This record gives sequence, structure tokens and C-alpha cells, in this order.
Amino acid sequence: MTEKWCAVYLSGTGNTEYCIKKFTCLLNDAMPIAAIEDKNAIALIKDFECIVLGYPIQFSNMPVMVKDFISANSAVWQGKKVFCIATMGLFSGDGTGCSARLLKKYGATILGGLHLKMPDSICDSKLLKKRREENIKIIEEAEDKIEQAASKIKHGKFPHEGLSVFSHIAGLFGQRLWFCGKTKNYSDKLKINSTLCIGCGTCAKLCPMGNLKIQDNKAAAKQKCTMCYRCISKCPKKAITLLGKQVVEQHRMENYM
Repeated sequence: MTEKWCAVYLSGTGNTEYCIKKFTCLLNDAMPIAAIEDKNAIALIKDFECIVLGYPIQFSNMPVMVKDFISANSAVWQGKKVFCIATMGLFSGDGTGCSARLLKKYGATILGGLHLKMPDSICDSKLLKKRREENIKIIEEAEDKIEQAASKIKHGKFPHEGLSVFSHIAGLFGQRLWFCGKTKNYSDKLKINSTLCIGCGTCAKLCPMGNLKIQDNKAAAKQKCTMCYRCISKCPKKAITLLGKQVVEQHRMENYM
């Protein structure tokens, strides 16, 4: 690998961040990385020829924040080579394809794509919840897949998961059409239980969109939630929900490592 590489990502509960760091360390342990909300993310993309882009999948779609990040900086992708990594709880179809199609529109070359199943991050729903042992197995399988992909890429062979026409159809009809109302725009459905909330400010500090603030000693949400679940996962009092009504489990990568 003679090209200059960097990595940018969006992560909510830590799944995508973990995978990106694992992948970049195996590919090139000196590779610079940045979250897309960081000020230096665009500077990295400008300075490097090849970019790893990572993000979680929401109902077979990429987060609106990722879509806006790509579009708002459309000029920077011209001539860049991008490898897309999408993490998911169960199924995505064309998770990497969602960003790949947009990136190609702005002049990028797509090197490939990688789908990684990780422990479910829907922290306010009992759906798809698994025992700790099952989640550890999922993480171990993802690590094996990352190692295999990095090894192949070092020899010039890129995986192309989620980029085919079949994958596009699977993602479109598997989930995206049915749940487009949830992922088309930012969400205004974030709910804060004022009885449980202690106004600690953890959620406001963590939100990549600046969608949360402390008002009258309680957390208050605006209408621009990117559904990353960062606040739900880290709230010490489990006072925040989005899809469900109660936080039944908080998935954090550090609990499994």
C-alpha cells in the first residue's frame, strides 16, 4: 500500500468506533482517524488520497448526519478513493452502498465495502437483545472478519459488500422503504423523562449534533436527533429513549472487552 490513508467515522454506542480503530490499526497503525463531528475531519480528507468512511446503519440507511457530512463537503470528495464500512445490528442490504452512491456522485472512486454485524445498539427496546455470551461471540466474529479484510486489502483485494445491484434491492425492499419515515430526516422523537433526569449534562456533551441542552436543570431536546443513541447509552439514569419507552439494557463496547 503506497497511497496515503486516513479514516473518518460516526459512532453512537461505540460499535463503529471500535471497528474502525481495529481495521485501521491492522491496515496501518499510523493511520490518522477522526470522528466526522471533529473539526479536523475535513482537513484529513483533503490531505489524504484514500479514506475509510465508517458509520452505523439505521433501518438499512445511513444516518442523516453522515449524508449531510458528505453533501455539505461535496467538493472535497473529487478524485478521492473511499472504502466504506457499515456496522449493523442484524441486516442492512446495501449499507455501504448508501454512501457509495452519493460519494460517486461527487467524484469519488469506491474501493470497496465491508459490512460488520455488531451487538444490537437499540438500547430502549427488547427487540433483538442477546445474552452477554452471544454478544461477545458477535464481536469476535466481527474481529475475524476485519482481520481477513485487512489482510486481503494489503494484497490489493478489496471486499465489495453492499455495493451490488442485488444488495441495493435487498436494502431498499428489506427495510428502507418501510422505515423511510424514520431515517429520511433528523428525528424529533427523542424523549426525556424529567423525573429520572438529574441534569448532569452528559448527554449534551456527547451529542454530535448539539441537539441536547440543559434547561432549568433538566436535559431538553431539539428536533435534530441523528439517532446515534450516544445519549441513550451513556445516560447514567436511563432517562432518555427514542424508539421505546424504557431503557432495558445499555450496550457499551467497554462492557464486553
